[in-house]
Amino acid sequence: MPAVTTDPKRRALGKGLESLLPSRPAPTPAPQIAAPVESTGKPLEIPLDQIERNPYQTRTQFDEAKLAELAQSISASGVVQPIVVRPLAGGRYQLITGERRWLASKKANKATIPAIVRQVSDEQTLEMTIVENLQRADLNPIEQARAYQRLSNDFKMTQEQMAIRTGKERASVSNFLRLLKLPDAVQQKVESGELSFGHARTLLALESPDAIAAAAQKVMALSLSVRQTESYVQGLINPEAKEKKESKAEAQPEDPNVREAQDRIRRTLGLKVRIEDKNGKGRVIIEYSGLEDFDSILTALGGQ
Repeated sequence: MPAVTTDPKRRALGKGLESLLPSRPAPTPAPQIAAPVESTGKPLEIPLDQIERNPYQTRTQFDEAKLAELAQSISASGVVQPIVVRPLAGGRYQLITGERRWLASKKANKATIPAIVRQVSDEQTLEMTIVENLQRADLNPIEQARAYQRLSNDFKMTQEQMAIRTGKERASVSNFLRLLKLPDAVQQKVESGELSFGHARTLLALESPDAIAAAAQKVMALSLSVRQTESYVQGLINPEAKEKKESKAEAQPEDPNVREAQDRIRRTLGLKVRIEDKNGKGRVIIEYSGLEDFDSILTALGGQ
């Protein structure tokens, strides 16, 4: 088998080209992720300090105790579900979903976090943030209302469009938006959980901000249920109907013996008492307005 020879001219030519071309500097090692990458759908380990908070985040309150629990879990087992980010200029990223995991990873002193990179617009970012939080039921009613308001103001969406994008009923979207008509002080009570969504929606039947604020204080002071709040608000709106209803309710029984028993119980308890009797069958209704009254009833009945 003939030996393979190298053409000396070709070798010299190659050497001559190398001498004519400028030498290339040795490549410097790049950071783990130095620039935004294409959307691959696969999680990447991205340094936490290259990720910025989502400016469209609709959730403003985080349970610190639960955040600490999540940080402890991440320290032990890592982040199970990747966060979602979008690329920014200068090799940075903006958080879309997964803020709790991002914050907890920082608490756990992690250097990186698994993340999926998405190329999305501002509108898509806000939508994804809202939808994720709504699906996880992480938002309180006021946070949800503000999220819908932002979709309306920033992106000119109609209530119908918002309902379609978030998978909610249009009436539900409308009810949440109406909560923003409440006085700020009452909104804070809803946001803190002292008043429920049902309470807040009922209070909106009162048009005056001062009337709403006063009614909210009484609802909280008496720990009224939503049903009781509805009755109370209707009484404020239509006091004449309330008076007629109370007059009818306080009507004296026709049977003199029942009427005497009713009066005797009233005097003993010092509370409103109504006996509804029909042919020897019925019920005794005792109204109380606070725990002291309730304790009086228990004491009168021989309770502790």
